[in-house]
Amino acid sequence: MGARVSAPRRALVTGISGQDGSYLTELLLDEGYEVFGLVRPPSNRPMPNIDHLRDRLTLLEGEL
Repeated sequence: MGARVSAPRRALVTGISGQDGSYLTELLLDEGYEVFGLVRPPSNRPMPNIDHLRDRLTLLEGEL
């Protein structure tokens, strides 16, 4: 049997720019997850709760 290669752990956080979403994102990043966040367009607007994390995650524009 070959060595098992684990897939990267990924998470999609809706409401990432809010208080709860930003705290969850910090936790997931610290645990080694690749984090994607769903935000309403435009994604270049100010989001103070996640400004310090923006270089560590991927933002996706969309609405549920």
